[in-house]
Amino acid sequence: MEGKVFLVGAGPGDPDLITVKGLRCLQKADVVLYDRLVNPELLEHAKEGAQLVYCGKLPHYHTMKQETINHFIVKYAKKGNQVVRLKGGDPFVFGRGGEEAEECMKHGVPFEIIPGITAGIAAPAYAGIPVTHRTLSRSFAFITGHQAGDAAAEHQWSHLAKAVDTICVYMGVSHLSTITNQLIQNGKSPQTPIALIHWGTLSDQRTVVGTLDTIQAKVRTSGITNPSMMIIGDVVRLHEKINWFEDEILPQLPIVHG
Repeated sequence: MEGKVFLVGAGPGDPDLITVKGLRCLQKADVVLYDRLVNPELLEHAKEGAQLVYCGKLPHYHTMKQETINHFIVKYAKKGNQVVRLKGGDPFVFGRGGEEAEECMKHGVPFEIIPGITAGIAAPAYAGIPVTHRTLSRSFAFITGHQAGDAAAEHQWSHLAKAVDTICVYMGVSHLSTITNQLIQNGKSPQTPIALIHWGTLSDQRTVVGTLDTIQAKVRTSGITNPSMMIIGDVVRLHEKINWFEDEILPQLPIVHG
């Protein structure tokens, strides 16, 4: 039997948000290589006897380097296994799925991409913040917070500050001061609304709302850390109006996260 790789988006955290196709692939897999932000509940759907391989990464510490992950994906598939690479969110949104697909192509390994719901859309949705809105936001951008201190990327802030209505920043808490300062210096109003959503879509989700000039103090007080999504723009004002999950659902749920 020929091996095959499935790059599966596990969704943003809530295990119910994986796609039907992604779940079916997981149930049939011989080998599952999974990330740190994948909800452990999803692994319960793996078939009996499936090999589970942890590939988790923490900030500044990689349990398994990307080159090693690539090697194992190809190695298991070459042995005739159905391999699921289970990735938080979507494989192609800051998930390095493109690199893994390239590695499969390089070695002649068949593969499929199973998209997932990315946290940049799901976390704000669960906080009552639409990334687009007919009167408040007609454009949005996804960026990674890891580039905040990268001199080569500094020119992007002027474009982001002036050309995009809503900015969604992945894993940006540790660079919060740099992000807010850069946006203000490049023309964003200091009163621009900003929200940080910690453990979005999970039962211990917390949202902190402020403005570009007040959010740093609020985050220090709240103790918010990564993993968090940062949403910047006027759509954040809707959080108070349509905060359906934290107001209506969370009080009924036990606190359990991935």
